[in-house]
Amino acid sequence: MYRYDPDDLALIRERAAQFRAQVGRWRSGVLSDDEFRPLRLQNGLYVQRHAPMLRVAAPYGMISSVQLRRLASISRRYDRGYGHFTTRHNLQLNWVRIEDVPDILDELSEVEMHSIQTSGNCIRNVTTDPFAGIAPDEVMDPRPLAEILRQWSTMHPEFAFLPRKIKIAISGSAEDRTLGWYHDIGLRLDSGDRGQAAFSVLVGGGLGRTPLRGQIIEQHLPWRHILSYLEAVVRVFNLHGRRDNPYKARLKILVQRLGLAEFSRQVKAEWAHLKDGSATLTEDRYQRIAAHFRPPAYRTLAPQAAQPAAQTHPDFARWLARSVHAHKMPGYAAVTLSLKAPGQAPGDITAEQMESVAALADAFSFGEARIAHEQNLVLADVEQGRLFELWQAAQKDALATPSVGLLTDMICCPGGDFCDLANARSTAIAHAIQTRFADLETLFDLGEISLNISGCVNACGHHHVGNIGILGVDRQGEEFYQITLGGRQGSAARIGKVIGPAVPAARVADVVSGILAVYRRERRARESFLQTFERIGSAPFKPCLRANGATQRAGAVA
Repeated sequence: MYRYDPDDLALIRERAAQFRAQVGRWRSGVLSDDEFRPLRLQNGLYVQRHAPMLRVAAPYGMISSVQLRRLASISRRYDRGYGHFTTRHNLQLNWVRIEDVPDILDELSEVEMHSIQTSGNCIRNVTTDPFAGIAPDEVMDPRPLAEILRQWSTMHPEFAFLPRKIKIAISGSAEDRTLGWYHDIGLRLDSGDRGQAAFSVLVGGGLGRTPLRGQIIEQHLPWRHILSYLEAVVRVFNLHGRRDNPYKARLKILVQRLGLAEFSRQVKAEWAHLKDGSATLTEDRYQRIAAHFRPPAYRTLAPQAAQPAAQTHPDFARWLARSVHAHKMPGYAAVTLSLKAPGQAPGDITAEQMESVAALADAFSFGEARIAHEQNLVLADVEQGRLFELWQAAQKDALATPSVGLLTDMICCPGGDFCDLANARSTAIAHAIQTRFADLETLFDLGEISLNISGCVNACGHHHVGNIGILGVDRQGEEFYQITLGGRQGSAARIGKVIGPAVPAARVADVVSGILAVYRRERRARESFLQTFERIGSAPFKPCLRANGATQRAGAVA
């Protein structure tokens, strides 16, 4: 895990001191609310529906046990004893006071954390695969390059006031686990020509009110040129991106307006001034950063083909099937700690759970955890011989729900309960579906299904790419929900299809039940929900949106 050097520490401490002075001027009336707004947004501080929200960064998803304990302490003293993990490796504190934020930033700086560029029209937190460095299908560990991107983009003087935000995801594996197709910039590492690591660069992806899949602008870009090439991309965006209309200001809109060929031409013209210049990465610079990500002190272990305890503990067997993942090191496994316990808002984590994860990370995974895109946490380096012990410990704080990849392992934004932009609540819908599908036998029978919920068209819950997507919409002051089917993540990521008119909140769980009843009726042996949908299309599911159709089918599943 990357450790801050004196320059890093000086930067975040000076930034915290700067913001303390800005808060002081705002409180004294020297700065108006409008003047203060861009300053607080640069430090990840929003004003939400009920209270200010502070967004804390965990670059490329890595977080240490020390940091988790500090976050637990901060959430108790300055918030309400919990936080919310987002799909972009951030932790949100939803009940802070603006006056306390300078103290929080000081405390974060003591454990090498900050909130810089978690908001505002800048390059946001770079995300990557939670299994980076240990995935068996990995071509190259993306974390050193993600850290290099973080250093390059942090407070970049040219890119502090872009037309709109830029989100970057970097993947080093054959299978994309970063949703790279739907980022402003997606980076895919491959072996390139002559076995040298290289990038496929995707541009113009994004969800929100105009969901668009990214397009490949460059293939086999040598890794040494990634900074200069990205600088060229962002320069073209900075020059031509719209600033008069925030709904038309994202990079994806510019790529669509210019066309990929013209956008590419302009990037190459800009890159001609930058290529082979000071931004070109050297082997020495790469190795200096990569040293922070060397493998931990693994023991020499024989892989375990079976877990004897699974024979006598069926709950452990279920957890093994859903929460334990392959590791490239013999005798080790990666483990997902679920933040989707029944009754818990997806992605929420209590201070006690933070401390529990910290203790588990220390005991089982070299003191580190990873934040997953799906709003869970991952212990990357667990000895297979200790999985039963870990499962027993994780159960004590509701971290071992065996639903990873199943229906109730939902991605869900905070929605109308917190967010000013939301048209409808998200967590209430999540709770209704969790309650309806609490039976594990039913969940396992349904198999792998992703269900994503967003409270508005900004799509923070990534509803577009859920096998089942739920979008909150406003209908004359009432909460309604639009249903999409067939979305997916991964290397073949695509947008789901709307199957009919929106339904009121009280009927969403019934509609989901009806959809799944159609799936169970129509599926073939070993066929997943997505495979069934691909085969039969959306027509058989549309009657589920009618009140009688949904009600009739509800009992068949729940």
